[in-house]
Amino acid sequence: MISEAELMALSFPDAPKMATSVPGPRVSALMEESAKYEAFTRGGGSFPVILSEGKGSTAKDPDGNLYIDMAAGVAVNAVGRGHPKVLEAIQRQCSQIMHTTDITNPRRIALAKRVSEVMPEGLRGDCHTSFFQAGSDAVETAIKFSRKITGRTQIYAFQGAYHGVWCGTTALTTGYNYRHGWGPLIAGVQHLPYAYCYRCPFNMTYPNCDVQCGKYVDYVLNTPYTAADDVAAVIIESQQGEGGYVSPPPEFFQMVKAACEKNGALYVADEVQCGAGRTGKMWCIEHYGVKPDLLTWGKGMGGDVAMAGISYRAEFEAKLPEGSQPSTFAGNALSSEVCMTNIDLITDPEMDLLGRCTKLGEEVRGRFTDAMSTVKCIGDVRGRGLMVGVEVVADRKTKEPLAGEKCGEIAFKLLQKGVLMTPCGRYGNVFRFMPPLTVPHEYAMKAIDITLDILKDY
Repeated sequence: MISEAELMALSFPDAPKMATSVPGPRVSALMEESAKYEAFTRGGGSFPVILSEGKGSTAKDPDGNLYIDMAAGVAVNAVGRGHPKVLEAIQRQCSQIMHTTDITNPRRIALAKRVSEVMPEGLRGDCHTSFFQAGSDAVETAIKFSRKITGRTQIYAFQGAYHGVWCGTTALTTGYNYRHGWGPLIAGVQHLPYAYCYRCPFNMTYPNCDVQCGKYVDYVLNTPYTAADDVAAVIIESQQGEGGYVSPPPEFFQMVKAACEKNGALYVADEVQCGAGRTGKMWCIEHYGVKPDLLTWGKGMGGDVAMAGISYRAEFEAKLPEGSQPSTFAGNALSSEVCMTNIDLITDPEMDLLGRCTKLGEEVRGRFTDAMSTVKCIGDVRGRGLMVGVEVVADRKTKEPLAGEKCGEIAFKLLQKGVLMTPCGRYGNVFRFMPPLTVPHEYAMKAIDITLDILKDY
């Protein structure tokens, strides 16, 4: 396993270290300039963070403030920012060829083979891959491909889902901000309850609930007069991301898969955020023993370079017309080389980042769970590997979410103390720990110490 000394060498030393208040004068000036020219529809909006340098699990802003990065670019920088081997791959490939239009190239072919080798069971060694630049692109294509493969039209997703923000993917995503006022969205999309055990939609408790949410999926898909009469696919995050880092019991996914098979619908695993080693396995779905028909991926696979894709059973290729899904920049030689380097780092048995992710994740969850005896606002701690969600509440008994303005205060206080963290969840009250898989133990514990010190006042 990679040593802590080696991991510390990948990051800036002595983090966190704050040189100014947040935002400092340089960041403030840049934010003013940004407001004149940039669209604030971007995810960061007006949140006062601008990063100018990044190294491993740390980042600096233009004012010289040094942060511990518990966000990893929203689970993108799986091996940290600017990993030396990634930089070597960029330098090596950029002197040869980078953009090749949408024709293939030697590095893209090699990547397609490498992706096939690391896919979960059911796709491993027997899949084709279509490349894109963002997860939204990959999921949008999953809608098209599922309809073409099956000859059906309906797509079922889940409450709390985030699958992207394009025209089709917005119909799958359930966040108010992404949907309200943007309709009408594409037809044929329905949503089912996700297995959110802390806030069970059936008001039951696992395992005594007998996984009613899974049974309900089967009921809808396989009972007459439910209007599920033309289902092409069910798309599901193997652990919900923006919906609150919700981690269901394994039986839920197994029941969804069984219901899909009975119906004749495809099972699409969305692993854009929870894949690429984030949960301690290369793919989160591997925790559940479910074989997907299609799998969308992105974020951590590309890391510092944009890369995403959809991998699907090889037998489906014959049903997808040649030239029907072009993407000009996708799978260029540079991004392909970087993606292969990231895969190699994540799966390297000597570094054992996946084993370390599992072990460190258990410690992170344990620390927050233990803190519940003294930090009264912690309502639930959940997740796998380094995809941990801490849900904060105003009242543990009623599970009333902590007010949005207070969650915003917490996020800003974390920033002032030098911890980068992005909240999520249906009420915006889930603080998610998704650092690079290469985060040093010392930095992970510092970030937790700072977080708990802030949370104790709520």
